Formats: sequence, structure tokens, C-alpha cells
Amino acid sequence: MVSRRYILRIGGGLLAGLLLPRLPLAAEAVEIRMQGNADGSHVWFDPVGLRVETGQTIRWINLDPGNSHTATAYHPKNFERPLRIPGGAEPWDSDYLLPNETFSITLAVEGVYDFYCVPHEHAGMVGRIIVGQPGRFPAADLSVQATGGEPIPEIALRAFPSVDEIMRQGVVRPA
Repeated sequence: MVSRRYILRIGGGLLAGLLLPRLPLAAEAVEIRMQGNADGSHVWFDPVGLRVETGQTIRWINLDPGNSHTATAYHPKNFERPLRIPGGAEPWDSDYLLPNETFSITLAVEGVYDFYCVPHEHAGMVGRIIVGQPGRFPAADLSVQATGGEPIPEIALRAFPSVDEIMRQGVVRPA
């Protein structure tokens, strides 16, 4: 038999739980779509530039029915590419995603993260994510060739939205 005291204790515990301050729920994943023209003549990430909070998850989804794509961080561990993510951040490589496949990461270090599609970098399929608040990471001229590793094609360098544009808009869609 359940005592009255037991019921009051459980009820009091539930009431106390309702009065405790709530921790914010983890933000929903932000989606970056991998897309392309039907004839394969043009491929892109949408958005191409994005600002998120520390600890937010990014999910790439391949919506291009005619191509496989990757989401790959510029980092020496990835095909000896130049470092274009914050020091201390873990590099990622989604491997090839077939149509409708997804890949997710959670970014925990503030800064600027540049990424590309391995088979389509030469077509300018690149993107930039800014994690954190303005002014908390050192400004860098990311429009120029980084030192070390394989050079980035000029078309890819021109395709990155500026840090200022991403900070102003939050999301930058492809032109």
C-alpha cells in the first residue's frame, strides 16, 4: 500500500523539478544542401556561408540526383590541404555521399571553418562556416592562398563569401 507521505514526497519532487531553471535545449542541426544542375554543369553548397553558435551541429545532405559529393575540411590531414579551420579543431571528411545521404558534425571551437567538395573543388564547390561571436577569433585574410599543402584553385578562392558578409547576414546563399 502506498502511503500518503510517499505520494506527497513524489508530488513535492515533481513540483520542485518544475520550478528549477531550464537548461536550453541543444539547437537544431543546421542543414547545408549539396546541389547541382540536372546536366551536372554547375554544383554548389547552399548556403555557401553560415554563422552558427559553438556546439551547434551542421548536417550536409546531398540533394543532387546526378552527383556524389563530399564535405571536407581544409586541413593537412585531409589530402594534404592547407589549414583553413581553427587550431585545435578536429578536421572532418564525409567521404562520398550519394544522393539523399547525409553527414553531420558538431563544431566546438570558435573560428572560421572552410570546407570543400573533393571531386568538385575545381568547380568552386566550397563553403565557409563561422562559429561563435564576432571579434572572438583573429581576423585573417582568407581570400588568399594559405601556405602549406596543395594550392586551392582560384575559382574556389573566389567562391568563398567574406567573413564580414557572413557576420552581417548570418546565412549567405549562392549567387
